[in-house]
Amino acid sequence: MPRCSRPNTSGATIFFSVGLRAHGSDLLLREITLLRSAVQQTLRERPVTVHAWVVLPDHMHCIWTLPEGDHDYSTRWRIIKARFSRNLPKDPLRQNDVIRRERGIWHRRFWEHHIRSKTDFHAHMEHCWMDPVRHGLVKRPEHWEYTSFAKLKKVSA
Repeated sequence: MPRCSRPNTSGATIFFSVGLRAHGSDLLLREITLLRSAVQQTLRERPVTVHAWVVLPDHMHCIWTLPEGDHDYSTRWRIIKARFSRNLPKDPLRQNDVIRRERGIWHRRFWEHHIRSKTDFHAHMEHCWMDPVRHGLVKRPEHWEYTSFAKLKKVSA
């Protein structure tokens, strides 16, 4: 079985894409309160600096900077996914889900990209900002409420 090799850089700034197994689901928006609670509790226990976060119906993107001396973002994602999943009704599971003690809600892995420059950072911030428009959920990114940018809009208004 192939093993995923992840950089071991402490204090890194990283762009993440995390998705549900069921493409086209709207579970993340239907259960946004539960998702927010799982994220808040986890990041209280294991802090990061959140630069951007956008939640779409079946996936989300965010940019974090880990604290100096810390490179363990995988544990944070495992805990967030588990806390979210644990509070949902149980659906029938595939045999592999039972063997792996999973709920079958999330993709097993997530995608991460270590930010390498200011240009790279700004490009990924733009990706977070524009993704609801790319998916046809809104005409203008400022109309999407499930984003960390919504807080910035309220502060500047």
